[in-house]
Amino acid sequence: MSVVTEVARPIATAAPLLRAIGISKTYRTPDHLGRLVLEKVDFTLREGEIVAILGKSGAGKSTFLRILAGLVAPSEGRVEYRGQPVSGPLRGVAMVFQSFALFPWLTVLGNVELGLEAQGVSAAERRRRAVEAIDLIGLDGFESAYPKELSGGMRQRVGFARALVVNPDILLLDEPFSQLDVLTAETLRNDLLELWMRDRIPTKGILMVSHNIEEAVEMADRILIFSSDPGRISAELPVALSRPRAPESGPFRQIMDQVYTLLTTVPGQNGRRGAKPEPIGFGYRLPDAPLQQLSGLIDTLKEPPYSGRADLPQLADSENLVMDDLFPLIELLQLLGWAHVSAGDIELTAGGHAYAAADMLSRKQMFADALLKHVPLAAHIRRVLDERPGHRAPAARFLRELEDHLSEEEAERVLDTVINWGRHAEIFAFDYDDEVLSLENF
Repeated sequence: MSVVTEVARPIATAAPLLRAIGISKTYRTPDHLGRLVLEKVDFTLREGEIVAILGKSGAGKSTFLRILAGLVAPSEGRVEYRGQPVSGPLRGVAMVFQSFALFPWLTVLGNVELGLEAQGVSAAERRRRAVEAIDLIGLDGFESAYPKELSGGMRQRVGFARALVVNPDILLLDEPFSQLDVLTAETLRNDLLELWMRDRIPTKGILMVSHNIEEAVEMADRILIFSSDPGRISAELPVALSRPRAPESGPFRQIMDQVYTLLTTVPGQNGRRGAKPEPIGFGYRLPDAPLQQLSGLIDTLKEPPYSGRADLPQLADSENLVMDDLFPLIELLQLLGWAHVSAGDIELTAGGHAYAAADMLSRKQMFADALLKHVPLAAHIRRVLDERPGHRAPAARFLRELEDHLSEEEAERVLDTVINWGRHAEIFAFDYDDEVLSLENF
């Protein structure tokens, strides 16, 4: 594996490459007024920098990337590319997506040539530039191969070659390494950084959406934290570390701790140690946290070497928990008042320690009490069932209420989540055949 060595790459002080000014996006649907996905987002990408965006699922990160590329129009605000307004797809911008999105009937060469063909480049010039891009990204010798013949890492290299062949000023990356295994992703990241740092690609700026904190700290000059409902930039962290960056170094771990703290702060807590959870809204985007894993995490935290408190990056590494698995569990622990997070550490509260020490039946009752106290949707469902003479209500009734706050897909996910929690806590029952909630058997 090659080692990337820092090369002087000064950040320009002239007009920014890309600028977002007051970007908002509302998705209209037939049955209600609309859902605000992004609200008043301001952002500047300067020449010579890599910026990473982190945030939980549904924060509008990918939508923001598509707006910057001119693929989606904002509802409010504007995007400027080198000082000029953006009104459609930008020729100076290329995107790489998390899905490989290759045409299976085309060879590697044919897939890479597509962007140039859309620009009206001649056949001879297309072939020359495509072969150069394929060689650059490390796929020389596979020009005539079809996607089915390639590994996942090789297919994503085709995606990068297809983006780089158009000589983009700006590269937008939407979780491009997320579907690759750890070693393949690391190799491809290092290769991209090497091309960037040695000026072997014409790209002047990179903006990437990631779900991997270590990846973001390794690659970026700045990290933006997106909050949700609606999506906003809630924090910005500079990464003033020279490359190559050592993940085991103190400064690297310190930045990771800061990111973990920002990403795991729930509404009303603001990262304050010992802060009690404040009420969340009815339409809050509940974390998709499996309860067996929640109990397992609490059991892990109570035992040595943690004894109730753990460094989050260390916990993730030692327990092999990726961000998308760990963060929903942490968020639910905080919502229930059983843990708090500060400075990159998670610590069980008195309630968390009590749950850890309880037997199975006591744990179920404690979970039921916390659910009704801290999750308005669960309390609302139980209240409606208590008040109805037959103690029954169709799930569709609560789904319609949620759709006033969330997209249809997200409303279904949140309702399924709270139904699973409620059944486990035995605060209501659910008939999947009739899709009816009830107090039967209680």
